[in-house]
Amino acid sequence: MDKKNALRAGAVTAGTTLMMLLMSSPALANASDDGDDPAPKMSVAETLGLFVAAPIVLFLVICGLVMVLDKSKKA
Repeated sequence: MDKKNALRAGAVTAGTTLMMLLMSSPALANASDDGDDPAPKMSVAETLGLFVAAPIVLFLVICGLVMVLDKSKKA
């Protein structure tokens, strides 16, 4: 009975994986639609500034505000 369940589970997994691969293939297409307006490419410095430096600065500002505006008693 265990082999039958294992075979069924394998068939379901394989079928599900195959269906997901077949359904996602149009997502890999690189065809432009009529309304597409791609933005100009960003430089490496702009990308690092936007996705690395800006979140770090925002995190530090929030930490600083929490520390400055903390109303709990200091030990």
